[in-house]
Amino acid sequence: MIPKTIANSSASKYAERSIARKFISFNNIILLSLLLACSAGSFSCKSSKKAAAAAKAKAEQEAREAKLAREREEKRKREEAERLQREEDERARAKAEPSRKLQNYFQQIAGAGSVEAANQSISEALNMFSSPESPLLIVIKKTGDIKDYDKPTTIKKYLEYLKDQKKSANKIDSMVFDDNGKIKEITLITE
Repeated sequence: MIPKTIANSSASKYAERSIARKFISFNNIILLSLLLACSAGSFSCKSSKKAAAAAKAKAEQEAREAKLAREREEKRKREEAERLQREEDERARAKAEPSRKLQNYFQQIAGAGSVEAANQSISEALNMFSSPESPLLIVIKKTGDIKDYDKPTTIKKYLEYLKDQKKSANKIDSMVFDDNGKIKEITLITE
């Protein structure tokens, strides 16, 4: 049998070692927990920095795309406005062309040196009309929106009048075209 003092001392050493092991093991767990918590914090900090950087990059990309879209839309609107302006200019030019051409015929007929030359110009001018009987109105007085007209006539009669009078005192006010692009009605105004 083992003496009581030896047995007590061995049991107490064993108990001390057991307590020490538990204490060390408890300290290790706490240290390990702290270490994990710190490393998780540093990892989460890095990942949140990466997430913030990714979000910032995405926002910058979206801003660039929005700016590009605005620029494309502005360019499209500018090109559309330019196209509409060109079309309007072309229509005005096309509308002015017959007017200018007809006004030149009026001057040629009035200033013709011979009857044959005047008749040739009359024939060419009549080709611009849908019929030699196309109505011609002459505005003799205009007050605001109110217009006073001379007696209505036809284009053929007016061209013959220019040939006889040898002067063109009227300018073109408006023209109405048919589906074939020929003049079907004309209004002149006294100069």
